[in-house]
Amino acid sequence: MSELKIGWATRDISTDKPVNIPGQFHMRISKGVRDPLLVNALLIDDGKDLVVFLSADLVVIRSGLVDDVRAKTAQLLKGFPVDKIIMNATHSHTGASHYADGTMWAATATGSSTPAPSRIPHEGIEIASSDEYRDFLSTQAAEAIRDAYNTRAPGGIAYGYGYAVVAHSRRTVYFDDTSLRPGQAGNGFRVDGHGVMYGNTNDDNFSHFEAGADHFINLLYTFDAQGKLTGAIINVPCPSQNSESDWQLSADYWHDVRVAIQHRFGPIHIVSQCAAAGDLAPRILHYHKAQARRFKLKYGGGDKSTLERKDIAERIAVAFAEVLDWAQKDIRTDLPITHVVKTINLQRRLISSDELAFAQREYDKLKDEPFKTSGDTPQNLLMHNSKLEAQRNRFQRIISRYATQKESPLLPMELHVLRIGDVAFATNRFELYMDYMHRIQARSPFAQTFVVQLTGVPGADGGTYLATERGAANKGYSACLFCNLVSPQGGQQLVDETVAVLKSIYTEDGV
Repeated sequence: MSELKIGWATRDISTDKPVNIPGQFHMRISKGVRDPLLVNALLIDDGKDLVVFLSADLVVIRSGLVDDVRAKTAQLLKGFPVDKIIMNATHSHTGASHYADGTMWAATATGSSTPAPSRIPHEGIEIASSDEYRDFLSTQAAEAIRDAYNTRAPGGIAYGYGYAVVAHSRRTVYFDDTSLRPGQAGNGFRVDGHGVMYGNTNDDNFSHFEAGADHFINLLYTFDAQGKLTGAIINVPCPSQNSESDWQLSADYWHDVRVAIQHRFGPIHIVSQCAAAGDLAPRILHYHKAQARRFKLKYGGGDKSTLERKDIAERIAVAFAEVLDWAQKDIRTDLPITHVVKTINLQRRLISSDELAFAQREYDKLKDEPFKTSGDTPQNLLMHNSKLEAQRNRFQRIISRYATQKESPLLPMELHVLRIGDVAFATNRFELYMDYMHRIQARSPFAQTFVVQLTGVPGADGGTYLATERGAANKGYSACLFCNLVSPQGGQQLVDETVAVLKSIYTEDGV
């Protein structure tokens, strides 16, 4: 049999320097730390194969960060199989920027197009180097992996699933094509249709939410040789973005989750994973008055995003305890690990000639518009100018994509598919729409399959949305030319490739 050895480590990756906070169309320069950003490393080794789960409180993983972490880990641990490191972002919109300084655009692949500070005038505002932060971040991550490896010891795992309402559909669908409404003509900043991201539901033409929601929480617990709980993977199909507009660094609701769970179970480690949630968010769109009343009666009122975080954390903590109560009746210490890492090539979302003409037309309107350098506060000027540059970047990227798509019709992606006994994990680089996860889980032969989105990939930038067929048809942010590098057909390729590996490593008895 295969005796499991388990190691954990956690590092603080917060900084008090004024760093850019990516995740919006405008730049936000951090004003301190609201709560700690963390990297959490879990290493599980059966003597023949291993995996490192590494979660980080970031919006996405870009600019060679995974390459840096693997290179530094290789220096610290000679001969370590660094390709077995799975690094995922929790998708906190209040994480620090690790995007390369001086690049033309820092985040255009998501559609938000956050510009690099070097391209925006910011007189009167100090902005710390993102390259410097990335070096700090990658060092902390590599040292956490080293510590987890060096402290690994015999232990066991247990797993199960529970229920907690965290996510809701964030895409509203209307009876009419919203792009044809008065005042919408010529609006190149968004490309809406029947679908709109975070659309108004108090609208006579509101029809429905495009997706449902997934209230499953997948949990894997770790224990030491004496059966004491040491940590857990918590896999939630929802990004961490209740505080997404804040100007302080924060892990968002994951901080509240850690506090709630550690209050009851002590200082255990937690790897935070975002399951497929490209069309989901931790926000209610149609029940605002009821939610306000709930928060007033339950908590006495307060800041909405803060109370949403607290409310979510309470539900996850309850699910955590409920599942632990029965899952720990089946702690396994001798399970085999099979960890497959392969590159798959997915069909790109191609830019049409009409879309190229649209992008060129909109870019031409913006390219010569000057930055504002006076007449407002430095912060407001930065917001205005960075938003202008973000708009230009969006259209310029479409033009660049069109020029290269014939020679590069496929997008490579590093895929990890992993089994630990009768539980499996499957990764992707995208903000993946929920339906794709269900297609994988429904066809997987394993008792439970954790899908992990926004995992970093070597040599490339991750984080684009991958919309479904119905999403692409409805259009709107997250399902339009700016946001999708891969087509729905490529999304199904991802499903099929993942399921094929899952089936190839499955055994009936789990050993």
